Amino acid sequence: MYMRSSWSWRKSSYSDMQADQCVEVAWTGRDVLVRDTKDAAQGRLAFAAQPWSLFLQAAGDARRGTIIDG
Repeated sequence: MYMRSSWSWRKSSYSDMQADQCVEVAWTGRDVLVRDTKDAAQGRLAFAAQPWSLFLQAAGDARRGTIIDG
């Protein structure tokens, strides 16, 4: 369980100006945490570093129109 509240949270570069659709991420030293900017107290999702890295790679490929083959 993650109790620490002093992680350095980074806002997604694709967030809108009103923060209506925005997420933030923080590195714990082992995992990546993801939270909703507008409701940060609601909770966080935790991802191990390797699956998170694969997600970012796949998201970048999808954005560029590259076909992802599982």
